[in-house]
Amino acid sequence: MTERYVMAFDAGTTSIRAILFDHAGDVVTEAAQEFPQIYPEPGWVEHNPLDIWHTQITVAKKALEQANTDAARLAAIGVTNQRETVVLWDRATGAPVMNAIVWQDRRTAGFCDELKERGLETYVRETTGLVVDAYFSGTKLKWMLDNVPGARERAERGELCFGTVDSWLIWNLTGGRAHVTDYTNASRTMMFDIHKRRWDDRLLAELDIPRAVLPEVRPSSEVYGHTCESIFIDARVPIGSAIGDQHAALFGQACFEPGMVKATYGTGASLVMHTGSEPVTSERGMLTTIAWGLEGEVEYALEGLIFTSAATVQWLRDELRIVYDAEDTEYAARRVPDTNGVYFVPAFVGLAAPYWDPYARGAIMGLTRGANRNHVIRAALESIAFQIKDVIGCMEEDSGIRTREIRVDGGAVRNNFLMQLQADLLDVPVVRPTVVESTSRGAAFLAGLATGFWRDREQLTAAYRVEREFVPDMPPERREAMYAGWKKAVRRVRDWERD
Repeated sequence: MTERYVMAFDAGTTSIRAILFDHAGDVVTEAAQEFPQIYPEPGWVEHNPLDIWHTQITVAKKALEQANTDAARLAAIGVTNQRETVVLWDRATGAPVMNAIVWQDRRTAGFCDELKERGLETYVRETTGLVVDAYFSGTKLKWMLDNVPGARERAERGELCFGTVDSWLIWNLTGGRAHVTDYTNASRTMMFDIHKRRWDDRLLAELDIPRAVLPEVRPSSEVYGHTCESIFIDARVPIGSAIGDQHAALFGQACFEPGMVKATYGTGASLVMHTGSEPVTSERGMLTTIAWGLEGEVEYALEGLIFTSAATVQWLRDELRIVYDAEDTEYAARRVPDTNGVYFVPAFVGLAAPYWDPYARGAIMGLTRGANRNHVIRAALESIAFQIKDVIGCMEEDSGIRTREIRVDGGAVRNNFLMQLQADLLDVPVVRPTVVESTSRGAAFLAGLATGFWRDREQLTAAYRVEREFVPDMPPERREAMYAGWKKAVRRVRDWERD
């Protein structure tokens, strides 16, 4: 029988991937490419939507070429994406009206303060599961409509389409036939009622968002349409899933039971706990979110969000230029026994959970004459693990569930030093699977379920295999002392940019 595959489109923040998965759930081939980041002003981050689209199609065709196959052998395409990034485009021509505003962008922080002053925090929390913050899509869309000449009037006439990156890709894949998003991406807009599963009238009014601009919200696993004739000449491939990247990673890690937890180390980081068929409200800065929509139902999760994770290493490479590539950091960190008192707080775009401080800024502190390059690099890696520890403690208190293990994925988990440190700081095992691209795998799994490529979740659970388990091995007193220093460092950077 001719081998068939599912392809995942993984549109990340700094790079875009296309990965082919076989029926065993293994990676057949992968193609990836970085794309430009745009910083118009301090705290502003943008992408050219056409860069995202063209890069995604380029790597998709490259992946097929590397596998010596063609699109006719694809059972489905699954789409996963950086969440909360906003694209606004012309419904007739498909042309973006401006650059996409990226989830990291802080330009709407002042407006979020206004929403808080208007007493909306409780309503937003109860309705959307989120906090009022510039991170989420709704205030970014409002900014576009307010600041692009003629955009609001055109949106009200139904001439413009809003979407997160999944919507933008699916629109282009289908030649404009499908303007959709899924429950997970909708749940991150600060405009969607996660209980009633519909756009919320009050929040649309508060943000002054015309309903005509919004996509249709659909389950995460469903055929939304097929690729148009111009994409792949030899086939019209079904598009079988759309899901936000962190939700996809939870699914790709086979965290199908309440209490199971995954941590993704990407540009930012995300710790997500499956909580079952009922949402759990957080009192400690966690987000209540839809895990996925599948088989006519939705399941929920708690998420602890971190704005800057592996992007810290990228900053060391691209801006400070003290490492040549990410792999250098493990070698450097192991050359010293500790950080020599150095702490690195990577609050480049503020702090997310559990602090939610858009005015915090990054700092390297505790420097003495004895501090060197290796200490700074080690401190940068430690900052990634400390932020995860911040989140897991709050998540356990909110859910009442003691974490038994953490399943990890993302590019940074290949760093054995970081993974051992994470296990030591959390005092629980850290489990690294054989396939660490769990985000892409989750999108592929959901697309395969929608098209019958995989039968059920039991098949997917069987496909999960462990490559290595990191067991805690740090004296409690050292763990506590290191963490106390981190908390002190965080206090120093809070409210830095507030007037």
